[in-house]
Amino acid sequence: MLYPQIKLNQSGFIQVSNIHNIYWEESGNPDGKPVIFVHGGPGGGVSPETRRFFNPDKYRVIQFDQRGCGQSTPNACVDENTTWDLIADMELIREMLKVDKWQVFGGSWGSTLALAYAIKHPDRVIELVLRGIFLLRKSELQWFYQFGASQIFADAWKDYYEFIPEDERHDLMSAYQKRLFGDDKQQQLLAARHWSVWEGSTCHMIPDLQHIQETADDEFSLAFSRIENHYFMNKGFFESEKDGENWILDNIDVIRHIPTIIIQGRYDVVCPMTTAYDLHAVFPESKLIIVPEAGHSAFEPNIMSELVKATDKLVE
Repeated sequence: MLYPQIKLNQSGFIQVSNIHNIYWEESGNPDGKPVIFVHGGPGGGVSPETRRFFNPDKYRVIQFDQRGCGQSTPNACVDENTTWDLIADMELIREMLKVDKWQVFGGSWGSTLALAYAIKHPDRVIELVLRGIFLLRKSELQWFYQFGASQIFADAWKDYYEFIPEDERHDLMSAYQKRLFGDDKQQQLLAARHWSVWEGSTCHMIPDLQHIQETADDEFSLAFSRIENHYFMNKGFFESEKDGENWILDNIDVIRHIPTIIIQGRYDVVCPMTTAYDLHAVFPESKLIIVPEAGHSAFEPNIMSELVKATDKLVE
């Protein structure tokens, strides 16, 4: 369902602060329609596979690893790492590559960052393609990290839950924060693995064993868990009258003119459909596609199909 493997045209690193160096890459048609792929997590990363949602003859595909993850350095670093820093990084990449405007494509946390970027820079966004909507609200975090998803993936939840002592289980995100950022390196790695594998175990409607194994990798899981926890404990660094709870929804008027396609798996446990529904309710100009027989991952077969249909349609 995806396009064949796409070779790189160019790649490199850009220093975005005294601490961080960001990996970026470009593939596809250098004269094609620019699109930036915004990965999830936060703390995930891009790969050769994520280039393949785009027709390489028609798209100029730009990807980057956000601060502290993927090939960006230093790994798992949360200093100078906020939503606003990442938006500034996207602008640096756009200017470096001499892109005037681009399509912004993001799923899960990538949908959060894509929306936040569009709100801050609406004049730079041609279209939005969003998948598995995440707005970083308290209810969403509680659902996945405290109680809710636990009722569906009870077997995977057991290891995540029981890693934390009983007297701390009333606030699991804080308990993990204590261990992920503590001085005990072995505890950091153990906590990271439990946090990361929990999410990896729930991303697909039918669990993908290879994906779960990949999320247990020490380097990946440490970056993924520390950066996610850092962002979630800080409420995404959003600020508004309601303490950031609805910052994106409160600012949707800024992007109402931007053509937007929302693709949502009906059985997405990580980012349940209610969030996509809430976004579409205040943004009825967007097109909401609910995908039956699909969970969260961009690589669910039916999700892949709809994402490729969307990018094809927008480049006709």
